[in-house]
Amino acid sequence: MGVKKVKADIQGTVPVFGSIMRRLIVLTALFLTVTGRETFNGHQVLRITGKDEVQHTLLKDLAEKEHLQLDVWREPGEISAPVDIRVPPKSLQAVKAFLEAEDIHYSVMIRDLQVVLDQEMTQMSFGAAEPKHTDDYDYGTYHSGDEIYRFQDMLVAENPRLVSKIVIGRSYEGRPLNVLKFSSGGRNRPAIWIHSGIHSREWISQASGTWFAKKIVTDFGRDPVLTAILDHVDIFLEIMVNPDGFYYTHAINRMWRKTRKPNPGSSCVGTDPNRNWDAGFGTAGSSNNPCKQTYHGPMPHSESEVKAIVDFIRSHGNLKAFIDIHSYSQRLMYPYGYTKTPCRDQIELRDLARRAVTDLATLYGTPYKYGSVINTIYRASGITIDWAYNQGIRYSYTMELRDTGHHGFLLPANQIIPTAEETWLGLKSIMSYTKENTK
Repeated sequence: MGVKKVKADIQGTVPVFGSIMRRLIVLTALFLTVTGRETFNGHQVLRITGKDEVQHTLLKDLAEKEHLQLDVWREPGEISAPVDIRVPPKSLQAVKAFLEAEDIHYSVMIRDLQVVLDQEMTQMSFGAAEPKHTDDYDYGTYHSGDEIYRFQDMLVAENPRLVSKIVIGRSYEGRPLNVLKFSSGGRNRPAIWIHSGIHSREWISQASGTWFAKKIVTDFGRDPVLTAILDHVDIFLEIMVNPDGFYYTHAINRMWRKTRKPNPGSSCVGTDPNRNWDAGFGTAGSSNNPCKQTYHGPMPHSESEVKAIVDFIRSHGNLKAFIDIHSYSQRLMYPYGYTKTPCRDQIELRDLARRAVTDLATLYGTPYKYGSVINTIYRASGITIDWAYNQGIRYSYTMELRDTGHHGFLLPANQIIPTAEETWLGLKSIMSYTKENTK
């Protein structure tokens, strides 16, 4: 296929398990078909690497071609950094031909997305007995939103002197926005904010958040570092920032990222809740197209899930650290994402990030990159930590958990606990430093 033909296609419309496990996968696929869940048969995830500025620009342009219906898992950032894109079957031939014609290297990261999704479903907790105690909760399995809500209530009931639940608002569809407060006592104390699940398809974040909650109540009074932290500061943990999106990933579309609030005048639903904050809002690094994954919404804090956090943090007035848990790519980042201008505390934040990723790697040797968002991953505007930092919360970080691309958003369940364990070491570094430097 010639280069001219390839470019025309890109720019125009492009017409080990055993027998028991195999049966389970077939039954799962049949169940999903009957219930109307969106399937991804034949969808491939390509890992693409541009070697220079020209190829990098071509990749950015490719990602914007709406008729190809591409889903960018890892956006074009720095030159030579890999770009991961889910490509539907109808666009595969044109996309691959274009890349080959432009001599842009690519490999197939996931050959058939639905096969991986079917395998993931077999690792869910369907049919398992409902735990009566948080000790019985399976932290090595992906859970539904209802299960996580029940877990939170059990944890509070079991540890009333350490944990309380605050409902800071409601999602668009009316679900409670629960925040767990861990406190050893006292009023108006300095506090640390941690949240996970702002992007609904990043299941390892919600799973890790649940593990963190149990870890805190288990280690308080036993781990001297954590105990010292809670003797001086409170910890607020919101496990499901975007519960509507999370429910939707379980019921309809596993790849859903955004909220579920309709957009007037558009058939496309949802806003990217990590582009909806009043920090460089609507500038480069987000989209004004409601159909895009990075749509910033009609105005800052238009999403109830975002506004609830904003209102809570402003009313509290004494937050010292803000940590936003995501996946994937194994990075620890600090402000800014919307501007190349270094934040005023960049040296301190960089040094703390280095300490945190060093501590994280002591458990399994997992390597993390660190730096400002715009220099480490890509330009992003309207993001959580930029807003938090601009509110005076100095120790504001985003963590992108495992992995670096073998599984993408579909990290196998057997990696949940190892991921949470190592991440906890990084979090403790940040929290301990925050406690030591809080007056």
